Amino acid sequence: MNGLLKGAWRYRHFITSSIATEFRLRVARSRLGILWIVIAPLMQVAIFAFVLSAIMSHRLPGIDNRFAYSIYLMAGFVAWFPFIEIVNRCVTVFIENANAMKKIAFPRIVLPLICIGSASVNNLIFFAMVMIAYVLIGHAPGMTILWYPVLFLVTAALAAGLGIVLGVLNVFMRDVQQMVAILLQFGFWMTPIVYMVEIIPEPWREWLKLNPLYWVVENHHRVLAYGQAPDAVSMIGLTVLAAMLVMLGLFLFRRASAEMVDAL
Repeated sequence: MNGLLKGAWRYRHFITSSIATEFRLRVARSRLGILWIVIAPLMQVAIFAFVLSAIMSHRLPGIDNRFAYSIYLMAGFVAWFPFIEIVNRCVTVFIENANAMKKIAFPRIVLPLICIGSASVNNLIFFAMVMIAYVLIGHAPGMTILWYPVLFLVTAALAAGLGIVLGVLNVFMRDVQQMVAILLQFGFWMTPIVYMVEIIPEPWREWLKLNPLYWVVENHHRVLAYGQAPDAVSMIGLTVLAAMLVMLGLFLFRRASAEMVDAL
């Protein structure tokens, strides 16, 4: 495990330069540049807001704003988008870089780290756009916004650990990528992102709370939409789970690293 971390540290400049290069190329190759990073997420938010705002707004008494549902919705997507981007990119990262892994000697762990870094940059830009939107609609964030870096780090670690585990498994079982796409769709609707948990019948709410993403999104709602501190117990639980997934991912990667090149 120490070898993986030392290898990543030795190649830290390669990681940061790769993240910067990917971002620069993505911006340089389009007329709208950086706007493409946020257009697709904001369009998805706008669609849900247009379709469901009339139904959901009256169920948000804790937000004193006529755009209450949009505020709630954007807070949920601020949690969801980095999670799915990191997971999706890590699932395919070893397969997409098969030629480099076969021909070039470098610590393979840098590949998911580049994915995680690039996804983090994209989603921090999206977060900045959401904050601008909040100010424009009269929902300027208070001091609780200082909790956001903690929320982001826990969410990114949770996604990174899960993504690396699935990425290693995907090298040996290519069905994993297809299963992940289905499970993420299922997970989206099992997490109160576009709806409030109060609309779910009482007996089913406790089942939803078994989903770790429920608490990821719930804490984003508390901080960004309601101006409250995150739930301490759930944050501790998410941090422990994220640490366990990261350790499991690094363990599987270290054990399977040699066989991965042959399987690609």
